Amino acid sequence: MITISIDPILISIGHFMIRWYSLIVLAATLVGIWIAGREAERKGLGKETIYELATWLIPAGIVGARLFHVIDHWDHEYSANPLQALYIWQGGLAIWGGVIGGLVALAVLARRRGWRLPLLLDILAVAVVLGQGIGRLACVITGDAMGKPTSGPFGIAYTNPHTMVPELGVYYTPTPVYEAIMNMSIFALLWQLRKKNLPEGALFLIYLVLYSSGRFLITFWSSYRTIAFGMNQAQIISLAAFAVGLPLLIYVLRRHSLAQAMA
Repeated sequence: MITISIDPILISIGHFMIRWYSLIVLAATLVGIWIAGREAERKGLGKETIYELATWLIPAGIVGARLFHVIDHWDHEYSANPLQALYIWQGGLAIWGGVIGGLVALAVLARRRGWRLPLLLDILAVAVVLGQGIGRLACVITGDAMGKPTSGPFGIAYTNPHTMVPELGVYYTPTPVYEAIMNMSIFALLWQLRKKNLPEGALFLIYLVLYSSGRFLITFWSSYRTIAFGMNQAQIISLAAFAVGLPLLIYVLRRHSLAQAMA
């Protein structure tokens, strides 16, 4: 069992605050852009393509992530003070919302620029899952998205009043830690597979299948409110993503295998 006493607010000058959450998310974003730039160059695209994408995908991802979080927590957190929905520096970003927001922006840009969407998805999958793994450290420091109270064997309690947990001194299931481990494991696998002879789009679909299935299981220990069928928002989206991703992955791999056999 671990107790964290770190103040989520790193620097405070009057009403101006710099929070660990913002810095870690920024670091995750920069690392993701760097990795995506390397992959783009390796696949014959210029880094400029990634930089252009980043100027659109990052805002779209943030908007999507915040929107999904606010919808999920509206009744008990934001309905009384709607303006608080704009305070993203305090934490509260739904990962699936970020992924979906980014995908929508990517699809629109790829169509307008004439870029190959499956190729871009493969490049970004490696970068995104690494960024997700780093970003979850922000949740650990701020107490955001912690799971249900637990008596062990592994739990995290907080003592600083600026953290986002419901109650100080209570040990919570560290679901962000589990997700960080899952994301880093997926990144390690994709990093090895990226040089294999896989069809375009397969790497992204592998990410989608692994992440959605892992997120579905881990979220059983979360404290998210139930929406329907005994499941929370993250689980419902995870099921939908898995249901779409797995058949598509099988189809893409089979078509690639048949094409190779006929060559």
